[in-house]
Amino acid sequence: MRTILIICILAAGLSISCKSMLDEEIHSQVNDNYLSTPEGFEDGVKAAYSTLRTFHANEMGMTMTVFGTDTYTMGSDGSYKFINEYSSQFDPRTAYVRDLWNGLYIGINTCNAVIDRANDIEGLTEEQRNTRVSEARFLRAYYYFTLIQQFGAVHLSTAETKEPTTQASRASITDVYQVIEDDLRTAVQNLPATQTDYGRATKPAAEHLLARVLLTRATSEAAKDSDYADAATLAEGVINNYSFRLLDDFASVFVQGAGERNDEVIWAVQYTKNALTNGADADADGTGNSAHRYFLMEYDVQPGMNRNLADGQPWKRFMPTNYTLNTLFADRINDTRYKKSFKDVFYCSKPGTYTVNGKEVTYALGDTAIWLPGYKLDPAVKASKNFLVIEPDAYTKKLYPTLVKFLDPERPDINYEFGSRDFLAFRLAETCLIAAEAFMYSGQTDKAVTYINMVRARAAYSGLDEAADATHRQAMLVTAADLNIDFILEERGRELLGEQLRWYDLVRTHQLVQRVQAYNPDGGKNIKDYHVLRPIPQDQIDRTEGGTSSFPQNPGYN
Repeated sequence: MRTILIICILAAGLSISCKSMLDEEIHSQVNDNYLSTPEGFEDGVKAAYSTLRTFHANEMGMTMTVFGTDTYTMGSDGSYKFINEYSSQFDPRTAYVRDLWNGLYIGINTCNAVIDRANDIEGLTEEQRNTRVSEARFLRAYYYFTLIQQFGAVHLSTAETKEPTTQASRASITDVYQVIEDDLRTAVQNLPATQTDYGRATKPAAEHLLARVLLTRATSEAAKDSDYADAATLAEGVINNYSFRLLDDFASVFVQGAGERNDEVIWAVQYTKNALTNGADADADGTGNSAHRYFLMEYDVQPGMNRNLADGQPWKRFMPTNYTLNTLFADRINDTRYKKSFKDVFYCSKPGTYTVNGKEVTYALGDTAIWLPGYKLDPAVKASKNFLVIEPDAYTKKLYPTLVKFLDPERPDINYEFGSRDFLAFRLAETCLIAAEAFMYSGQTDKAVTYINMVRARAAYSGLDEAADATHRQAMLVTAADLNIDFILEERGRELLGEQLRWYDLVRTHQLVQRVQAYNPDGGKNIKDYHVLRPIPQDQIDRTEGGTSSFPQNPGYN
């Protein structure tokens, strides 16, 4: 696979029109020697970051991590419903399986090239060389971690591939995890706590990722006795040793623009409003953040409504399950996260006279047009409303609560796909939840309770009055008796909903099959034990010398 120069040419992927951001330039018609120059080396490192966009915040990445879980099932639209349904159509020829696999290996080979060539490049300071190599090792670890979570045992290469080859094999889970751990420990040792260019990997980002890796490895066949204790120590260090903090308001974490770069964000995948760089890679489903499309209900054909920037593009891909709405977010008295995660009111964007609730009503621009109260109303109360009321028993594949975390009203027009939001890959709330789980399994339940309560206390209603605030906060706090893996999974579901972690969480805790069967009405009918791994792309097997004897398929897939 001779991919490095192609990637360097196309990787104008991380620029943001702001000073001190990770910036890239497009270089065309370069030769192989360019990467061995100081300027080419810097561009190669930037190119290694561009792979992040092939699976973060686009339809492929969301489908492979949000879909087919206990929290989300399918809406009315989309071509990949079979991934949620776990039907026989989900096979080794699935395009998303192939594209995810190929994209990650391109990124890995770019990282390998940077690492291999670094020592031979003249004109780099030792600090620059060590930092950039550590960034590449951080990214290589992240890409291999994504592969091993999705596919299990994968091909392991830690050297640059310069020529086409048909030689490949599946390394052991233990060996792949060891490479991931070694890369991240090197990154932790050599990366600075902060970087001048926002978006580059840092020491706390590497510590957070290593904590997540060890928490995952702890339940795998490659588990080490020290995994939980090490994960707990790493997560606690990120919480206590830097300037990160949980924002006072859960909703503030997702305020678009400057609000995205806040004290809770440890590391984010960069996007931009620059149309040239943000939509450069059409083969990767676009490189802009298109997550704004997928969690929306069909609001735009309802009375008083049309498609508009504020409410977004209703592609109706992902619908929250009843479990999400009725169990995870059952407490709406003390916990703000239902109110702040879902859109419950739509305001008129198409003024006119309509028939609603059996009566004629006239809407002006900005009037309430749709209300999703989240509970059953008294019939008389509902009849009194001069707008459409959608109660839970009226939810369908087209009408359901809309997740607001990814909405992007700053797009230039209503049909523009490539959103500019950063994808908040690591944030401190998750670090606290990693610490809670790792300390729980390490037998330090007091610490586990402390860290999970940090997240829950932040989510409590406040600003009402002193007595009410104290009541809500106290109701949100838990004790050691409340703590088990089911509760932690529920808390992760509430806090991290839609953030491309749920499928991984269910697999690593060995709860995917039972939870999909219990809570996902579309996937539960077909899911089998082997679905904890994705199929190896048929393309990979076909292009490997020896075929399945050299590169066997995962069990259950033909």
